[in-house]
Amino acid sequence: MKKMTLTAVLVFCLVSAMPHSVTRAAEIKLGYIDTVKIFANFKETVEAEEVYKKEVEGWKKRAEEMEAELAQLRENIQSQSLMLSEEKLNEKKAEFDQKARDYQKYMKDIFGETGEAAKRNQELTEPIVEKINAVIAKLAEAEGYTIVFDSSQGNIVYADKAIDITEKVIAELELQLETNQ
Repeated sequence: MKKMTLTAVLVFCLVSAMPHSVTRAAEIKLGYIDTVKIFANFKETVEAEEVYKKEVEGWKKRAEEMEAELAQLRENIQSQSLMLSEEKLNEKKAEFDQKARDYQKYMKDIFGETGEAAKRNQELTEPIVEKINAVIAKLAEAEGYTIVFDSSQGNIVYADKAIDITEKVIAELELQLETNQ
């Protein structure tokens, strides 16, 4: 009898607590965005990408020039090795070694993990990401979203298109861009 009473009380508590938790769950509003789509469609991002690509092309061109210079120097050393004195040959090899070190330093300084390319990319994208995040926060607050996920990060397996606010974010970003011009 005590077990039945205890079970009945436990069931009563669970049932009485359920409407409260169901009500709280109904208050949660989820949304998601696709940052890849936002970046692809936002004019400022496209412009920043064009600027970055031009700068990278310049850096790559300089790297190619350095590579060509190294290849030419290597070829000269090989073709002239029998004609040059040991002293001159050592000078040419030292020159080649120095240019090779310069090339490696250049590549590290420009394309390394903390190189100019990475710094420039961050410099160009950081203000855009801040704008996008501000618009997402503004929309989320205005429309009552509790959580907004990013589908491009691969964390969402399925989501109803009705809660996709990507187009709203893009529209708001474009509106802000037009207002600032």
